[in-house]
Amino acid sequence: MPPPDAPRLGSRFGEAEARNAEALIGLAIEEDLGQAGDVTSAATIPADARGTAQIVARAPGVLAGVPVVGLLAAHFPLEDAFRAIRADGDRLRRGDVIAELTGPVRSILAVERSALNFLQRLSGVATLTARFVDAVSGTRAKILDTRKTTPGWRILEKYAVRCGGGENHRIGLHDAVLIKDNHLAWLGSHAGRPGGAIAAAVAAARSLAPKGTVVEIEVDSLEQLDEALRCGPDIILVDNLGAASLAEAVRRRDELAPGIALEASGGVTLETVRALAESGVDRISVGALTHSAPALDIALDLETAGA
Repeated sequence: MPPPDAPRLGSRFGEAEARNAEALIGLAIEEDLGQAGDVTSAATIPADARGTAQIVARAPGVLAGVPVVGLLAAHFPLEDAFRAIRADGDRLRRGDVIAELTGPVRSILAVERSALNFLQRLSGVATLTARFVDAVSGTRAKILDTRKTTPGWRILEKYAVRCGGGENHRIGLHDAVLIKDNHLAWLGSHAGRPGGAIAAAVAAARSLAPKGTVVEIEVDSLEQLDEALRCGPDIILVDNLGAASLAEAVRRRDELAPGIALEASGGVTLETVRALAESGVDRISVGALTHSAPALDIALDLETAGA
């Protein structure tokens, strides 16, 4: 296990993340300040009061979301007084200072809740991801997320998964083919191919999807696996099979089509993920990384410096 301050890899905050953050920041400011602004601070804090605040971890975890707070601060008179002390992907101890904000106290208090909301949510995702990654350490299995994300937050939540050491599955329906049970059910009942739906689906994907698009298909039995192995997808997702069946799936894959990656999914937990990884699968997708991650406890402590 890496030391507490070892950064995670692959946590680049790029243009897509910045666009997603700016869209959410606009909504956060609007819903929090409305048209009237912070009426409590306006009533209790002098307009010229200045201070410094520290953003502090109240629990151990993996950090994600610091660049978002920097972008948020730029919407207030704090842009040049935001100082990041820890970086996304860092492992935090309780009490670690993450960043400092210096400037008008009214601005610091106006930023506080939105900043913490972003940091707590994204760090929670990164922290849970790191726990899954640690649980499969030493195996070949990579931990991936799913599309079970908060609407509007997908790019940032998938970024947080990378901060925790995980990898991203497809971003959306637009960037990879994933043939699921409902696609196969429709082909079997409406396209007159009850016995060859898997082959028909893979062939259609290969012929119609843009060149270079990854083609993945979901199966839920070893019989379906055998058929899929003959059809040549890039990845086969084996859904809701136990560790013993997964080990058999790996054996069959290695014998029949070693170039196809195997992915396990379906109700994966921290208690079960190690056994799934030890079956020899290449990938394990975990919806819980984004749909069930608890927020990491992070707080803002204000130290006033006088008016």
